[in-house]
Amino acid sequence: MDIGVFSSMPSSGADPAIVAKRAEELGFESYWVPDHPILPVDGEKEYPGLTADNAESVRYLLSHIPDPLMALARAGAVTTTLKLGTGVYLVPERNPIISAQQIATLDDAVHGRFLFGIGAGWNEAECEMLGGDFAHRWGQTKDFIASMRALWQDGESEYSGKYIEFSPVHCYPKPARKEGPPVLLGGITSPYVYRRVAEWGDGWAPLVPDISAFEAGMDKLKQACDGAGRDMNSLDLTVFGMTGQWRKADDVSALEKAGANRTTIWLNANATEDIVTEMEALAKELL
Repeated sequence: MDIGVFSSMPSSGADPAIVAKRAEELGFESYWVPDHPILPVDGEKEYPGLTADNAESVRYLLSHIPDPLMALARAGAVTTTLKLGTGVYLVPERNPIISAQQIATLDDAVHGRFLFGIGAGWNEAECEMLGGDFAHRWGQTKDFIASMRALWQDGESEYSGKYIEFSPVHCYPKPARKEGPPVLLGGITSPYVYRRVAEWGDGWAPLVPDISAFEAGMDKLKQACDGAGRDMNSLDLTVFGMTGQWRKADDVSALEKAGANRTTIWLNANATEDIVTEMEALAKELL
């Protein structure tokens, strides 16, 4: 069972270079960062996890997230084996050609250690401001990912879809892996999540409230894989952790028994030194 750490605000105050380097030294398998290019002031209350108790802290966090690929590039420069992931990258909110080149540049630089966790977003105002079609954002995401894969895999790349098309182009560098970095899809509430993973994803990376929810999702994913003729054992099955989740060895063992091959631990601390101390304690418990 692989265990990664998730840093919610990986900027200078929680330096990705220092945190990632120490995570690798301690034996963590991966380092993950979130994504929100902007947070519209009038759309904050739409966040599905917002409550009276956490509203202030969640709004602060969501509005202070730096660019994930730049944060991971800093982490990648000082590590050699640690995998580097987005949890999750909001695909409809960026031009896919630019995203494809930036991701390929990162994956090439870190010798294939990038894990491309993706989502389509929950904030309609943010999505629309940045060029997304919110009502059809997963269809747009599928289209964008297909175009990225064409750019990653083909020397002369071309693509024609509903949301993006381009005549033959050169786009370099290519990712370290011929097929491109693995694409891990988030989500659990929509009934379409499992079909998406089975048909065009490389893995599933949900946030779940408890073990039973993950087990129920695994059953649905198995059905979707059977229907699509997909070997479920070929998928990367990562469970993201929210604050307080999966911090005990028994919790991690239960996830592994349920079929997960990786979990991430949400780092509660916000300052670099405090994060390092927190990771050292977590390593003693989990690794």
